[in-house]
Amino acid sequence: MTKTAESEAPPAAVEKTRTNKVVFTGSAVGITAIALWAMISTESAEEVIGAMVGWVSTNMGWYYFLVVTMVVVFVLVLALSNIGRTKLGPDHSKPQFGIFTWGAMLFAAGIGIDLMFFSVSEPVTQYLAPPTGDGSTAEAARQALVWTLFHYGITGWALYALMGLALGYFAYRHNLPLSIRSALYPIFGKKIDGPLGHGVDIAALLGTIFGIATSLGIGVVQLNYGLSFMFGLPENLTVQIALIALSVLMATVSVVSGVEKGIRRLSELNVILALGLMVFILIAGKTSFLLDGIVQNIGDVLSRFPAMTLDTMAYDRPDEWLSGWTLFFWAWWIAWAPFVGLFLARISRGRTIRQFVLGVMIVPFAFILLWISIFGNSALDLVMGGNAAFGEVAMNQPERAFYGLLEQFPWLPATAAIATFTGLLFYVTSADSGALVMANFTSHLKDADSDAPKWMRVFWAVITGLLTLAMLMVGGVTTLQNATIIMGLPLSILLLFIMLGVYKALRVEHSLAASFRASLPSMIAGRSPDPRGGRTWRQRLTRAMSYPGRRQAARFVEVVACPALAEVHDELESKGAEVSLSQTEAGNGILTADLTVGLGDERPFKYQVYPVEYETPSYALRSASAETKYFRMEVFSLEGSHGYDVMGYTKDQLITDVLDHYERHLEFLHLNREVPGNTAITEDPVVKDNWDADFVGGEEKR
Repeated sequence: MTKTAESEAPPAAVEKTRTNKVVFTGSAVGITAIALWAMISTESAEEVIGAMVGWVSTNMGWYYFLVVTMVVVFVLVLALSNIGRTKLGPDHSKPQFGIFTWGAMLFAAGIGIDLMFFSVSEPVTQYLAPPTGDGSTAEAARQALVWTLFHYGITGWALYALMGLALGYFAYRHNLPLSIRSALYPIFGKKIDGPLGHGVDIAALLGTIFGIATSLGIGVVQLNYGLSFMFGLPENLTVQIALIALSVLMATVSVVSGVEKGIRRLSELNVILALGLMVFILIAGKTSFLLDGIVQNIGDVLSRFPAMTLDTMAYDRPDEWLSGWTLFFWAWWIAWAPFVGLFLARISRGRTIRQFVLGVMIVPFAFILLWISIFGNSALDLVMGGNAAFGEVAMNQPERAFYGLLEQFPWLPATAAIATFTGLLFYVTSADSGALVMANFTSHLKDADSDAPKWMRVFWAVITGLLTLAMLMVGGVTTLQNATIIMGLPLSILLLFIMLGVYKALRVEHSLAASFRASLPSMIAGRSPDPRGGRTWRQRLTRAMSYPGRRQAARFVEVVACPALAEVHDELESKGAEVSLSQTEAGNGILTADLTVGLGDERPFKYQVYPVEYETPSYALRSASAETKYFRMEVFSLEGSHGYDVMGYTKDQLITDVLDHYERHLEFLHLNREVPGNTAITEDPVVKDNWDADFVGGEEKR
C-alpha cells in the first residue's frame, strides 16, 4: 500500500506546455511552401488548383454527399439515444459557460463574415440562375432561400458537432490530449503517438488553415468594399493587405488575452450587433412579408432537407454549379470542422452529448435561419419588385450585395458603419479562434484546459494572414474556394475514422452505464443502514438531517474509509491481484482514499472516496449545521462521481459497496470482451485531475 501527498499525474499530462515539434514544423513548412508557391508562380498555382477541383467535382461529388449525410445521421442518433446522457467530462462535471455566452462563442467561431457575404448574394443568385428549372419564378424564389439555408444549415453544424464531441469526449472523459489523433485511439491504440498521429494532426491543420483563409479572404474583400462605400477608399490589393495586417493585429491582441477575456467578449459583442442589425431590417422593411417568409422557410427546410442532402443531380448534373456551391460548402465545413470542433470542445466541458449536439445544431442555426430569411427575403423582394440593377450586382459582385441592400433602407451611414464593424468582428473572432486552436494543435498541452504559449498564437495569426494574402494574389475568392474543396477531401476520410472511433468508445461506455443501472437497486439495498447494523430509526433520521463539517469528513476518512479499503486491498493482494491503495489530499485539504485494481490489458477498476464540499442549504436546521459549508463523501470511479454519499456508513457497509462495484465491473468486462483488451478505451485512464478541475477550492464549479 502506498501513501502520497500528491495526486497521480494522468498519462496524457505533461509538466508544462511545450511545442509539438513534428506537427509544428511539418504544418508550418507545408503552409509556407504553398503560400510562397502561390505568390511566386501565380499562373501555375491557379492552373493546378483549377484542374484538381475539376477532377474532384466530376468524380467525387457523390462521396461528399454521402459522407456529410452519414455524419448528420450519426450525431443525431448519438444525441437522441441513451448514450446522449454521457458527459464530455466526468459524470459530476458542470458547464463552464452559460447558454448565451456558449452559444455566442460557438456561433462566432463557426460562422464568419461570409454569412454577410452570402446571405444576400446567394438567394439572389439562386433565384436568377437556379441549378434546375427556370429562374425568376415564385418557385425559384422559394427554392433560393432553401438552397442558402441548406448550405448554411444542419449539415455543417453536424460536422462541427461530430468533431467537437469526439475531441471533448476523449480529452475530458479519458484524459487524452485535446487533438484530432485522440479520436482514433480506440482504432489504432498507442500508434497515435507516432507518425500516424502526427500525420493526422498535420492534415487536419492544413485543411483548417485553408478553411479559415477562405473566410478571411471573403472578409477582406467585403470589408474593402465597405470602406470604399463609406470613405471612397480604392478596391485593390494594397488596401486588402492593410486590412489583413489590421485584422491580424486585432486577432493577436484578442487571442493573447485568452478565451475568458478577448474571445468571449468579442463573441458576445459580435452577436449583439448582428442581432441589432437584423432587427432593424425586420422593422424597417416589409415586416409582414418577412415574417411570412421566415415561417415558410422553416417549413421548406424541414420538408425538403431529406431529399436535398442526397441529391447529386445525377440525371442533369450542373458541374460548375455543384463545385461552386454545394461541394464548396461541404468541403468548407469539413475544413473548418477540426478548428471549430476543437474550440467547441474547449468551451463545452461538462455538457452531455445530447446537450452538446442539439445545442450546436440548433442554437446557431436558429440565428442563421432568421438572418438569412430576413436579409435574403429582403433582397429577393427588391429583385422581384423590378430592381434588376441590384440583382446584377448581387449576382456578379457579391461583396457589394449587402451594402446594396442597406442602401434601400433609412439611416444608411449608421447601418453601413455598424455592418462594417460587425463584419470586422466576424473576421477577428474567426481569426483569433483559429490562431488559438492551431497553436493548441501544434503543442503538447499541460492539460486539456490549458492553451499554447502566446508566441505560438501570434505565429499562427500571422501565417493565416500570409496564406490569405497569397490566395488573393493568385485569383481571389474563387481560388480560395477551389483550394478548400481540394483540402476537404482528405479530411473527409478522417471523419469516417473519427465516427468509427467514437462508436467503438461509446459502445463500451453505454454497456458500462447499463451495467451500473442494472445493479444499482441491489447496491442501494445492500448499503442502506438498518437495525441489524446497530442503527435505530432515530439514528437514521439524525444522519439524514446532518450536514457534516470538515472535522467529521476528515474523521470518516481516517476511521472508516481508509481501514475499509485497506482490508479490501490486503485481501485482493493476498489473492495475487495487482492492487494499490493511496491517500491523496483533495483541494479542500481532506484526504481521499483511492483503491485501484489493475486487470491486465482490460479496463482497470477504481473506487475512490472523495470529499466534495457544498453550500449548506437554507432548509438545514441551525442546530444541525453551524457551518456555511458541508461535505459529502462521494464515490468516484474512472467515469467520475456516482452521485451518492457514503458518509455515515460503517466499515462493513463500505466494504460491501466496494465489492458491489467490483463485481459489476468484472461482469461488465465479461459481457463486453470480444478479444482481450478491447474494453479499454484508454489503457490507464486517470480522471483524478479532472475531478480537481471540477472542484476548485473545495467547491464544485457551477
